[in-house]
Amino acid sequence: MSLKTILSKQHLLIAGFGLMLSGCQYNASQTDDTLTTASPQGVVETLHGVQVADPYRYLEEDTEATQAWVKQQQQAGHDYLAQLENKQAIVERITELWNYEKVTAPSEHGDYTFYYRNDGLQAQSVLYVKDKQGQEKVALDPNGFSTDGTVALSGVSVSGDGKTIAYGVSKSGSDWQQWQFIDVISGKKLVDELNWIKFSSAQWSKDNQGVYYSRYDAPAGGNLLADVNFNQKVYYHKLGTDQSQDVLIYERPQNKDWGFGAEVSEQGDYLLISISQGTDSRNRFFYKSLTEQNAPVVELIVELEAEYSFLGNDKSVFYFKTDLDAPNGKVIAIDVNRPAKTHWKTVIAESSDPIASVAIINDHLVVSYLHDVLGQLSIFSMDGVKRQDVDLPGKGKIAGPYGKRSKDYFYYTFNSYVQPQTTYKFDFKTGQSSLYAKPKVSFNPNDYVSEQVFYNSKDGTRVPMMVSYKKGLTLDGNNPTLLYAYGGFSISLTPRFSPANIAWMDMGGIYAVPNLRGGAEYGESWHQAGMFDKKQNVFDDYYAAAQYLIDNHYTNSTKLGAYGRSNGGLLMGAVLTQRPDLFAAVLPAVGVLDMLRFHKFTIGWAWTSEYGSADVAEQFPALLAYSPYHNITEREYPATMVMTADHDDRVVPLHSFKFGALLQDRQTGDAPIIMRIESKAGHGAGKPTAMKIDEFADIYSFLWHSFGLTIPAKIGG
Repeated sequence: MSLKTILSKQHLLIAGFGLMLSGCQYNASQTDDTLTTASPQGVVETLHGVQVADPYRYLEEDTEATQAWVKQQQQAGHDYLAQLENKQAIVERITELWNYEKVTAPSEHGDYTFYYRNDGLQAQSVLYVKDKQGQEKVALDPNGFSTDGTVALSGVSVSGDGKTIAYGVSKSGSDWQQWQFIDVISGKKLVDELNWIKFSSAQWSKDNQGVYYSRYDAPAGGNLLADVNFNQKVYYHKLGTDQSQDVLIYERPQNKDWGFGAEVSEQGDYLLISISQGTDSRNRFFYKSLTEQNAPVVELIVELEAEYSFLGNDKSVFYFKTDLDAPNGKVIAIDVNRPAKTHWKTVIAESSDPIASVAIINDHLVVSYLHDVLGQLSIFSMDGVKRQDVDLPGKGKIAGPYGKRSKDYFYYTFNSYVQPQTTYKFDFKTGQSSLYAKPKVSFNPNDYVSEQVFYNSKDGTRVPMMVSYKKGLTLDGNNPTLLYAYGGFSISLTPRFSPANIAWMDMGGIYAVPNLRGGAEYGESWHQAGMFDKKQNVFDDYYAAAQYLIDNHYTNSTKLGAYGRSNGGLLMGAVLTQRPDLFAAVLPAVGVLDMLRFHKFTIGWAWTSEYGSADVAEQFPALLAYSPYHNITEREYPATMVMTADHDDRVVPLHSFKFGALLQDRQTGDAPIIMRIESKAGHGAGKPTAMKIDEFADIYSFLWHSFGLTIPAKIGG
C-alpha cells in the first residue's frame, strides 16, 4: 500500500477584513512572500505580490485560546443538534437496519481461511480463522483494544503459511499505526512492535520469518498530528528482534517526497517497490531479487510518466496494469532481463471501458472494468486472449476478484446503493458463479429504486449520476434530497451500500451521487479534467447535478442538501462560496478548505500533485480563485454544519476551524452555521459503529430541520 492508495472568484478580506480585492492585478513575476500585518487573531501576507488575509491563523496552533474556541464550538454544536425533535427516531431506524451479520470474502493462507465478521452492531469487525477441518475461532478481536472502540484495526497481513498475523493498530482515527504480531494457533501475542508507520502494509518473506514495511522517522517537532511527514524508508523486520535492528532496504534522502509501497511476489522471489510522489497516480517501479544474496535494488521504471501496478511475474517476466499511452488502462509484460521499452509487450489492449483492477488467478488475467461506473468482469488467458465475461447478479459495484494464481476459483463481492454486499465464488471448471454468502437484512431491497441518469455539465460534458429512493415516491419537485460527491484523486464513486442510506430513503429522502470529473470513472483523462487549474470543472459538474435534480422534479433548492468528505469537503466549501443559492443546507466534512496552506501540515504536501501549490507562482492564482477559506464574504449562507475531528492527522482540523469561524463571522442570514467536532476520532477510518450511527443521525436530522420538515416519531418498520 502506497500513499497514492489510501486521498472561483477572488474575494480576499484584508486589513480590517472588510475590503475585497476581487479586481486586484496578479503578476507571476512577483514572488515576494512576506508577512505584512499581524494581530492576535489574524495576519495578512503578501504572496506573489498579492495581499492575502488569514484572520483566524491563530486556530492553527494548539493553544489555550484554540482549545477554548474548540470547546465552545463543540458545546454549541451539540446543543443545537440535541434540541432537534425526534432525532432518536433516526438513530433507532439506522440501528435496526445496521444490525445484521456482515461477512467479507475469504482469504486463504496455507491450510487456513481468514475473513472478517461483524455480528451487527459490534464496534469493530472481528477477524476469524477456519482450519482445513472447518473449525472456526477468533483470530483477532479489535473490540478488546479499547473500551470505547476508538482503537481500531488498521491493517492485517497473514503469513504465507497462515500461522502468524501482522496487524496494524490506529488510535482515535490517526493515520499513525503501530504494527504488532500474533501466533494464530496459540493466540499468543508476540513481543515484536513496529512504530512510526503510515501508509504501509507489512509484506511477509517467503520463509514466513519476517516482514518488509515502510516507515518514517519520529516527528522531529513533537506534534504527531500536525508535523509534516517526509523521507519514508523501506525496512525488513525479522521476528523476535527489536525494531532498532531492522534492516534498511531502501531510502532516498535526496528525494524526501518519495513514498515506498513494498510488496513481495507470490512466489517470494522478488521484493517489488512502487515509488509514489505525493498522491500522483503515476509511479516509478524498482525491484530487488530475494533469491540472490546481497542483490541490489534495480531501477526498472525511473520516469514518472504513468501508473504501473504490479500484477505478478513468470520468473523474469513482470506483468503490469498501466495507463502509459492508454488512459483507460492496459496490461503489459516486461522481461526485466530486456527492460528497454522497445521490448515491452501489450498483453491486453486499452478498451473503451477503463480497467478498475486486474488479478492473476488460475494462470488467467481476471479484469474488472467500469462501464458507465458499473462493474463488469472479464477473463483472459495469460497471452491476452479473451475467454469469457462473468455473468453478474445485477448492475452495481464489483469488488475483487480475490484469489491466487495457484487456485482454480476466486471470490468477488457485489453491491448497489439498495443491495447489501453479497459474496460470490467463480469456478473456472464450470465457468459459473455461485452464491457464497448473502446477508439477512431487515428490509426488502426490491422496495427501493437505484437508477442511473446522465446530465450535461456547464461545458457540455456528459456526467453520470445514481439516484436512489423508495418505490412509490412521487417526483413532484418537493422531495428532500441529499447530493453526495467527491471528484478527485482518481477515486471512482462506484455504488456502495450503507444501511444509513436506506434509513434516509425510509424518511422519504432521495440519495443522489454524481460521478464528477477528477475521479477515474472514465479513466485517467476523466481524472486529469478535474486537476490543477481544471478543478472548477469538478464544481461545475456538481452544480449541474443539482440543477438536473431540480429541473427534473426530484426536488427544489429548499429541500436540497449538499454533503462531501475530505476532497469532497473542499467541494462543499466551493458550494458555499460559489453557489449557496442552490442548497438549503451544506455539510463540509473533514474538508481541505485552505488551499494556500494545506501543504504545510502532515501529509498535505502530497496533494500538490493533485491541486498544485501556492508556493508556485504559476499555480497560485487558480488556488486563490477557489480556495473556500479565502473566498468567504459577507452574504447570506444556507444552513451549514462544518464537520471535523480532533485526531484527524490527514486533513488537520485547522481547515475546518478557520473556515467555520470565518463563515460564522460573515453570515448575514438567519440560517445556523454550526461546528460538529468529534473527540477521539480522525479522518474517518476505524470509527466504531456507534459513532458512525450517531454521525448519520446528526446529518439527517440537521438536513431535515434545515428543509423545514418535522422528523416523524417512527421511521420505517
